[in-house]
Formats: sequence, structure tokens, C-alpha cells
Amino acid sequence: MSTLGLDTSNYTTSIACWDGEDGENVSRLLPVKPGQLGLRQADAVFAHIQSLPELSDRLFSHIDGSRISAIAVSTRPRAVEGSYMPCFLVGLSHARLLARALDVPLFEVSHQQGHIAAALWSAGQMALMDEPHLAWHLSGGTTELLYVEPEGRNVHCTRIGGTTDLSAGQLIDRTGQLLGLPFPAGRGLDALSREAAPQEPFPVKCPGLEFSFSGVQNQIERFLARGNSPAETANFALQCVCFAVSRATANAQKRYPGCRVVFSGGVASNSLLREKMQAFHPIFAEPRYSTDNAMGVAVLAGRLLGA
Repeated sequence: MSTLGLDTSNYTTSIACWDGEDGENVSRLLPVKPGQLGLRQADAVFAHIQSLPELSDRLFSHIDGSRISAIAVSTRPRAVEGSYMPCFLVGLSHARLLARALDVPLFEVSHQQGHIAAALWSAGQMALMDEPHLAWHLSGGTTELLYVEPEGRNVHCTRIGGTTDLSAGQLIDRTGQLLGLPFPAGRGLDALSREAAPQEPFPVKCPGLEFSFSGVQNQIERFLARGNSPAETANFALQCVCFAVSRATANAQKRYPGCRVVFSGGVASNSLLREKMQAFHPIFAEPRYSTDNAMGVAVLAGRLLGA
């Protein structure tokens, strides 16, 4: 028995297969012109339409389609009212065609639910799918602290904190643009930050579970303008992100004692963040399953099928 997952986010085209234990994900970043910070939805849709057939060919070149028992697809960013992005319609269309051709059930999930499932599966912590826990979704479009509860074989996510404006990924990408790094800037900023000594972060205010990054962007620009090097600026920016996330996590664990905290989303692959969060006994996805992928969606297909 195997299941398929498809995810067509605003950053990456992905299709994955899961056999109940192991899995394979094939992905491609959407093409972004130098100097730009992402794509218009129309361009993202076109890129997904171009990429999915080729990625499907790569996966099915060595996977027996007759063994596919179910398909799941992410159809929206979050499982909340009003959450919508046209780019997810490409994955849904492809998934419907495959499900009809293979005569198997099709399940619709959210991009966020897929991130959490990918994190827990890759970390060997799938038991938490059936227990309440805390989860960070840290990405280019989302910086949310979630209270996660079981919802049948899936999970229900309630936003309890996070950023009130810029996401961590947006802050990182804007810093990368400031420093001349290619988009998305996460990997490049991470590597560049390692060339500098640890910088003292700007103390982001976080009296509860929420914080703002808009003022931090100004602080990063001023930091560079004062003559600090690109590497020092990269480190400073990431230290600020870690400071805010750390403060909110500490406050959340006081409010929800005994809850483990899971980190998912592309920003969760950052090496400095992983180091700084160790005091909270975190659960991190493998770096390749932190960034956008369809692996968690494939895992959810298996769970929703009852496997």
C-alpha cells in the first residue's frame, strides 16, 4: 500500500509517495527573477502547471501506480475560513485527475497540516498527531504559533500567537535582498551568518505570545548602514528572529505546561534557530522536510485512509 501527496504552494511544486514507513518527495522551487521577492499568483500557477507533469514522471518512473491506495492534496494555506490561494488549485486539479484514473479516494488537507505531519513523521514523533501539542509554522508567508489537537486522523490547528505583521520568512527574504542574495534567501542568509561572530539581537517586544517584525526590518537596515558587514548583518537578522520566537515559546510553554513544541516550515531549517531552541526540547523536521514539500500530505493520505 502506498499513498500520494501533492502540494503546490507559492514557493515550491511537490509530489510525494509514502508506503506507510518510508517515503520519497520530489520538488522544484518556482522560478523567481533576480531582485524579486516571490511571484504573482498567475505566474505561480503557470509554473506549477509546467512542473507537475515532469515531477510526476520522475516519481512514477520507479513507483508502481497500481499500488497507490489514496491521494491527498493541499487545497489552501490553512484550514480556516477565508484561507485561499489560486496556486493550490493546480495541485487539486492534478490530484483529481490521478484519483479518478487510479480509482482511489482523494482527501483534501491544508498546506499547514501537511507541514506539521511532515515534521512529526521525519522526526519519528508521529504519536504526537494524536496528542495536543504546540507547533510553530515558520515560513515565507506564515509565522504562527499553534495549539494543535487531534481531529480524527488529521490535526486541528488554533493560532495562539506569532507575528502581527511580517512573517519570519519575509524578514529573511528582505534581508537577503538588502544583501544581494538570491530568493528565497533562507539558505544563503544562514550560510552567510555563520561567517560572523554572534551579534546581540534587537530586543523584540513579546509580552505574551505575539510580536512584530516590521520594526526589526528597520533595525536591520540601520545595522548595515552603520558599517557592519553583510555577514554580521545576516547574523543580526537571524538573532532577532530567534529572540522573538524564543520569547513566545517560553511564554507558551508556561501557558500550556507539558506540551511539546514542534517546528515546521522553511525557516525551521535554519541552523541558528535550531541551536537557539534547544532549551525548549524541540521537535524539528529534517531540514529537507522543513521547507515546502508534499511528504506530510502523503502521510496524511495514509492516516485518513485508516492505514
